[in-house]
Amino acid sequence: MDQPISDFVLIQGVTASGKTFRPSDWAERLAGVMSEFHPASRAGGRRIGYSPWCVPTTCAGTKSVIVNHKLKHYEPMAWDFVMNFARDNDLRVLACDADGVPLNPA
Repeated sequence: MDQPISDFVLIQGVTASGKTFRPSDWAERLAGVMSEFHPASRAGGRRIGYSPWCVPTTCAGTKSVIVNHKLKHYEPMAWDFVMNFARDNDLRVLACDADGVPLNPA
C-alpha cells in the first residue's frame, strides 16, 4: 500500500470474528508504547503524553487507536510494530479521517 486512501487508519478493539479485544486498556497501552514518536518540531522539553501519530480513542463505543500514516515515514519500524500488533491480534483496521470516523465502515 504505497499510496494510502487516507492519512489515518483506525485500529478497532474488535477482532475479525466480532469479539471485544482484551485487556480493556489495550488502546492506552499501545499508544503509550508509541508516545516517544513525535514530529521533529516537538523534540526536547516534551511533557509526558501521547504521540500525535498514535492516539487512543473510542469509536462507536469501541476502544480504538488512530494511527497517522506520517509515522510510517518518520519511523517505519514503529509503523510496522503497530500494524503487526493489529494483525497478530486479528483486529479490524479501517481507513479513517483525523477524528477516527471510518471512511468505509464495516
